[in-house]
Amino acid sequence: MAKRLQGKVALITGGARGIGAAAARLFSQHGAKVLIADIRSELGNSVATEIQSESGQPVSFVECDVSSDLDMLNAVDAVVSMHGKLDIMYSNAGIAGERFEFFNKDRAPGILSIDPQVFRKVFDVNVYGSFLAAKHVARVMVPKCSGTILFTGSAVTASYGLAPHNYTASKHAVVGLTKNLCVELGQFGIRVNCISPYAVMTPMAAEFAGCDEEAYKKRVLPDHLKLMRAEEVAEVALNMVSDESKYICGLNLLVDGGVCLKSA
Repeated sequence: MAKRLQGKVALITGGARGIGAAAARLFSQHGAKVLIADIRSELGNSVATEIQSESGQPVSFVECDVSSDLDMLNAVDAVVSMHGKLDIMYSNAGIAGERFEFFNKDRAPGILSIDPQVFRKVFDVNVYGSFLAAKHVARVMVPKCSGTILFTGSAVTASYGLAPHNYTASKHAVVGLTKNLCVELGQFGIRVNCISPYAVMTPMAAEFAGCDEEAYKKRVLPDHLKLMRAEEVAEVALNMVSDESKYICGLNLLVDGGVCLKSA
């Protein structure tokens, strides 16, 4: 297998489970040195050890709350200290907020029932956390005039009424940040993109969907589509951060099997 990230160094936030863990594993298999940043210390260390054992590549973990400026600074400094550079920032950490049944507008909390503190927390992690990731990686990548930044968005940026207002608005903000950063950082050879999956069965989805996997699939997908796995989103992420995508910048790439065309 050709190693598409040979010699690269990657930092992945929210890398202890779900899409982030799948990306960490795949990036490592393709030759990248990986630092996983997450708030889940025990799980993150375990995942890092497991991936390193499988791939033979250096994989480490740092505890990090992405909504903390100091934590994000320390995470970026840690990876540069370990490996001397940082080529890839995959800003994947995110939360959904209050528990709800995904993609069921009859059950999603309306504007009158959303707790303002929960709304703020979603923005702190999803938007401010993405901003901090970009801010601290830019100070490393700009002097080198190279690098790539990838965000995890959501299909709620292309279709509406699928999720509560806080989650939907936060992911739209991430797409806006992606495009603005593309314009600013492109002159330094830094690519910035976003991938927006639909209905991935991750631990976060299981926690907030309020149903089991089979019911989730029946609710959110047409019969001809399979339920997407975190590993399949990781494949898209790999493509976006690899040199094969060196002319792609400012893109919000929907990974939805065309579902949003019907529901838009």
